[in-house]
Amino acid sequence: MKKFVLFVLCVVLSAVVMTGCGEESPFVQKEYVASASEVSEININVRDRKIEVLSSDDGDIRIVYSENDTYAYDIAVSDDGTLTMTCKNDKDIADYFGLKPSDADLTVSLCVPDGMVERLTLCTTNEDITLEPLSVAESADIETNGGNIEFESLDVGSGISLTAKNGDIDGIIVGGWDDFSMDVDIKKGECNLPTEKTGGEKTLSVSENNGDVNIEFVG
Repeated sequence: MKKFVLFVLCVVLSAVVMTGCGEESPFVQKEYVASASEVSEININVRDRKIEVLSSDDGDIRIVYSENDTYAYDIAVSDDGTLTMTCKNDKDIADYFGLKPSDADLTVSLCVPDGMVERLTLCTTNEDITLEPLSVAESADIETNGGNIEFESLDVGSGISLTAKNGDIDGIIVGGWDDFSMDVDIKKGECNLPTEKTGGEKTLSVSENNGDVNIEFVG
């Protein structure tokens, strides 16, 4: 009798799960636009999303993303000029049954005018962060747990912080070697930077766990 009851419960649970999966709404691509003159800082903190930073030539900041009833975002500009983007939902029941959205649906594209933003903070998990050539007036803070960080040409006014776990850091920083003081912490990986370096007017902080670091300087 107990085995029969357990069997019935399993059947009912399976039916509920399959019904829920079948009713999941489709993804819709959306775009959030803000004037760069109204934004001094950008802070994107998401989970399981790839972040790509692209150039913008029209003076506006754009975030292109996809969402549905399950995967949605909170996006807003505060009174002090900080543009933030966060996930409303950290986990979907579909994740537990191996049902994943497409790569395109889980990509956040940020378009930024060159040199118009003072501070840039990007954080994600289990995905990569990539940046096209970009100038930031003050600082850039980039972090991923479970992905790579790649940047083509990053120019900052005061400092760069790069943090990765189970992924590589690879990129080009605008400026000379002597322009930067460095604080580098590497575990289980190769790195072409010294552990510590003093004397620069700008700062470079690198933390890498289980990955390689290859950073070049172009003055």
